[in-house]
Amino acid sequence: MKRKQFIQTVVPLLAFAPITASIMNLKSLNKIVNHQSNTPKMPVLFLGHGSPMNAIEENEFVQGFRRIEKEIQKPTAILIISAHWETRGTFVTAMDQPRTIHDFGGFPQELFNVQYPAPGSPELAKITQTLITSTPVQLDDKWGLDHGAWSVIKHLYPNADVPIIQMSLDYQQGPQYHYDLAKEIKSLREKGVLIVGSGNMVHNLGMVEWRKLNETFGYDWAIESSEKMKSFILNNDHNSLIHYHKQGRAFQLAIPSPEHYLPLIYTIALKEEKDSIQFFNDKAVAGSLTMTSVKFG
Repeated sequence: MKRKQFIQTVVPLLAFAPITASIMNLKSLNKIVNHQSNTPKMPVLFLGHGSPMNAIEENEFVQGFRRIEKEIQKPTAILIISAHWETRGTFVTAMDQPRTIHDFGGFPQELFNVQYPAPGSPELAKITQTLITSTPVQLDDKWGLDHGAWSVIKHLYPNADVPIIQMSLDYQQGPQYHYDLAKEIKSLREKGVLIVGSGNMVHNLGMVEWRKLNETFGYDWAIESSEKMKSFILNNDHNSLIHYHKQGRAFQLAIPSPEHYLPLIYTIALKEEKDSIQFFNDKAVAGSLTMTSVKFG
């Protein structure tokens, strides 16, 4: 989208706001617009987030998150799609200060004490809303950042100094819908925005070996499906990843429900032909989960 077209599209969104707020928003929007021509294209990340305890534990996976951050130019903002915000319709968070959501139970108090006070970006939320034309996108002021978002982003940017918004998963829609929707926000990569999908490629809590929760091993079907997924990614075979339900018994066990898998669909949709592919944290844990993460670009 060219600068003039972008301004003509976005500025009308501010028309009904108070004049003071509009001036402030225009200044923020201009910062993003001005980045269009001089910001190198940002990579896209899929992060296997695993247990919420990864937020406070020191292990090889959080070390992997930190290492990958060192390879990335610091973004102007982050847009994250987490497995843990499912809605009817599509929403983006649009508050100035998203709350830290502790959407889990049965963990030590230390985990509930964690706060990730990164600012939000109502301006980026409005831009995202404008870019997506295939479906209505609603601005949300109630959600915040769930553990699929903050538990991994805190390792990349521990100072909580990068504005972040979260986009929900419409649970009524299939993988093709999410793939097509993701393509509509591809231009954000050229505005300094780091787009992150957070879930797990293989995620079957019903078959987790809870007594070996911290052990790195996978059942045969988990390893089989993981290797096929990586092969599809490397070969740009997005069709097979979209139609995962046709890939046999191993995939059925790996993806008993789609919410942890769909963030991967967003990231492959955002990949461009010349983007490099880098796997990291590529291990199975507790038999039926994989922490495999991917950097595109």
